[in-house]
Amino acid sequence: MKIKSAISLLALALGTFAALPSMAQPGGRIRIIYGYPPGDSSDSVIRLIAEKFAKEMNRTVINENMSGASGRIGLKAVINAPADGSTLLFTPMAPVTLFPASMQNIDYDPFKDLKPVSQLVTFDIGMAAGAHVPVKTVAELIAWAKSNPGKASYGVPGAGGLPNFFAIMMSDAAGIKMERIPYRGSAPTIADMVAGHLPFALSPTAQFTEMHNAGKIRILATSGVARSPFTPDVPTFRETGFDLVGEGWYAIYAPAATPDATVELYSAAMRKILQEEETRKRILSLTFVPTGTTPQRLREIQTEDFKRWEPVIKASGFVQQ
Repeated sequence: MKIKSAISLLALALGTFAALPSMAQPGGRIRIIYGYPPGDSSDSVIRLIAEKFAKEMNRTVINENMSGASGRIGLKAVINAPADGSTLLFTPMAPVTLFPASMQNIDYDPFKDLKPVSQLVTFDIGMAAGAHVPVKTVAELIAWAKSNPGKASYGVPGAGGLPNFFAIMMSDAAGIKMERIPYRGSAPTIADMVAGHLPFALSPTAQFTEMHNAGKIRILATSGVARSPFTPDVPTFRETGFDLVGEGWYAIYAPAATPDATVELYSAAMRKILQEEETRKRILSLTFVPTGTTPQRLREIQTEDFKRWEPVIKASGFVQQ
């Protein structure tokens, strides 16, 4: 009788294991989708973390760039993916905090359709000029824009993101008109600046640092409360006379129905990775600040930033289709 009971329990356990979603099976792969093209420093961040995450989870982790629609193609792919822990989203803050306020016909709710896992890094926003433009300060940019009507265009890595609203607020305060040109990511934006096709751009400061240090572009201002330790020669927007302060971030999300236990497991692994000295040094070398949060803290940050930026977006009159 005891033998039969043991066999029954074993059969029940094996049946339960077989019924678990694919994330629980040994060797099941995990996709991390990034809704922007490869080649910029944020892409380097997630590839570094994915490599460490694969070792931590003893799983195959695949990075997939799915660019388009300012990150929304990749985001929607994750929303519609199986909620079994096999698909995650790496995203900047804009699609999950700003777009609900800036988009006219948004077809998703980031607070309901995605489940927070962990914030990974934070960054400042930088405003840069191409070396072909004869400006070295924000004041000179304003004077140049007023003297060259119709020529003051700026690139941003996708429409409706944080860089876009910094540009709108600065140009409104300065009384200048600047044409926005959205790109699919920072890399092509910077390439056009270096080639002389684009006078100005706003993006995470990290994306500009290498070319700034090489003298191929000039960062004119950054959005931190204090000067960035990565670009101590560059003033803040406040130092240039504009009360513009803000911090961007990148984070990991999962489909909304992903089990809490899976999310907590992944979040703990990422927090552990981001506490490792080697990982922190490599992320800092990319001029991002490593963080690592609980799912609950990421949800708080997401909500706080939405409440902060929604009135700014509405006041700007910016509407994205």
